[in-house]
Amino acid sequence: MKLHKKIIRKTIKIILSPFIFFDYLKFKKNNARFSIKISDFYPCIKDKTSQTNFDSHYIYHTAWAARKVKEINPARHTDISSSLYFCSIVSAFIPVDFYDYRPADLNLSNLKSKHADLTRLPFPDNSIKTLSCMHTVEHVGLGRYGDPINPDGDLKAMSELKRVLAKDGSLLFVVPVGIPRIEFNAHRIYSIEQIMEYFEELNLKEFTLITDKGKFVENANKDLVKDQKYGCGCFWFVKK
Repeated sequence: MKLHKKIIRKTIKIILSPFIFFDYLKFKKNNARFSIKISDFYPCIKDKTSQTNFDSHYIYHTAWAARKVKEINPARHTDISSSLYFCSIVSAFIPVDFYDYRPADLNLSNLKSKHADLTRLPFPDNSIKTLSCMHTVEHVGLGRYGDPINPDGDLKAMSELKRVLAKDGSLLFVVPVGIPRIEFNAHRIYSIEQIMEYFEELNLKEFTLITDKGKFVENANKDLVKDQKYGCGCFWFVKK
């Protein structure tokens, strides 16, 4: 009975998607190698586009950071709660220690995944030579990921990043930038002035911006941030 209902639902979905239905009939007429049952229908109706769509924030900032890690070329890199795609791929050419409030069960060579609270990092002062924390701090203290509610959670997290970074060490830091506000409980959005003030103890080596329109601007003019509603700011800081 359940299988019967499943077939009916999938058949209706196909019929209501005429282009998929015609593709199905055309394919079935010429198919001789595979089983093609109604119960196995899996219609995808949004992928016939002239270009491949992508999330500009997550494609560009991870590509930017991977290039910077390769440029720095540390013996080992530490990442705090950035994209799993980033730490997984970077670990192919540089060993990575990945820490998250909700540790990921990753099983790859050169990659260690452990638990850490960004507001209380388990590292000594001035101990980490290369560090990344990307699209993470804007969430801390909002409770989205099960962390405690704390309006200043992001400030505590940034303070910890500065504390553990070694002298002359590099911090790759990414947050949403534009008109400062909180879109609760998703994330905070920062002004460029806020970020520069929060990290005034560090030197800014590079600033790259991903704009609202998805444009990737390397070595961007910081004044561009004021024109963004939800841009992506990529900061390469070095500890004095």
